[in-house]
Amino acid sequence: MTTAQSYAGSTGGPIVLRMLLGAQLRRLREHKGLSREDAGWEIRASESKISRMELGRVGFKERDVADLLTLYGVQDEQERAALLSLARQANSTGWWHRYNDVLPGWFQAYIGLEAAASVIRTYELQFVPGLLQTPAYARAVVLLRHARAPEAEVERRVDLRLARQRVLTRPGPPRLWAVMDESVLRRMIGGPQVLRSQIEALIEATRLPNIRLQVIRFQSGGHSAAGGPFTILRFPDQDLSDVVYIEQLNSALYLEKRDDVMEYAVAMDQLSVGADPPGRTPEILSQILLEIDSSPASPPVEPEW
Repeated sequence: MTTAQSYAGSTGGPIVLRMLLGAQLRRLREHKGLSREDAGWEIRASESKISRMELGRVGFKERDVADLLTLYGVQDEQERAALLSLARQANSTGWWHRYNDVLPGWFQAYIGLEAAASVIRTYELQFVPGLLQTPAYARAVVLLRHARAPEAEVERRVDLRLARQRVLTRPGPPRLWAVMDESVLRRMIGGPQVLRSQIEALIEATRLPNIRLQVIRFQSGGHSAAGGPFTILRFPDQDLSDVVYIEQLNSALYLEKRDDVMEYAVAMDQLSVGADPPGRTPEILSQILLEIDSSPASPPVEPEW
């Protein structure tokens, strides 16, 4: 079986399939010694479009792919059929498209990458990672940004977050390695009861073989990721490079350059070393639970106006 034929049988989402097809087209072009400008001329497109195609950031027209394969000298019918089939699959829609009414465009790519990843390494300093949030905690987080949204919209946003979590319990799930700042576990998102249930859920999560949780304690001092939270996604196919995802207030960055990814990988390694070992996480979480139970309830704050 050729590489392209194995791609056609991939179970990844359309975003990852576009990345796979783009990577294959790039290799074919480079092997032929052609520039992006040469390729663009063949399909009546700009050099920048060829670049976006090779990065998997746009959809593919079968006619364009067929013309490029001819330009690149791909004559084997099975190879051509496999790549054209991959182009058709890459233009399909993922399950998350049914949430388009509440899903920002800049986040759609992340969900597709998350669904196809084999390893997800994430660092959080404000919230429990979305893949591990309970429904009540997720709802409290959603309300922080969408307090005035209709109830139906809030529930749609919560449902989307819970739907993403199925990736952790599917057959052949990815490995999740999450490092959380201790402040995540102290911040009363949703109130004491919501936080308590969330921490109990985290203790349960530590028992899953594909989940590793670590906590950076306050006494650890400063660390290498002081700039903010980030996620590194790794994929089972060696043709795909790691991707670093950095979420902002109303947009996101996707870093794929080797030097950028390496910098964040080193930071993540340092965070893992600076945090308490994963084996201590249940003990840390249980201690925080005891402190929540022993803390007196805070009286409601009266507005000053």
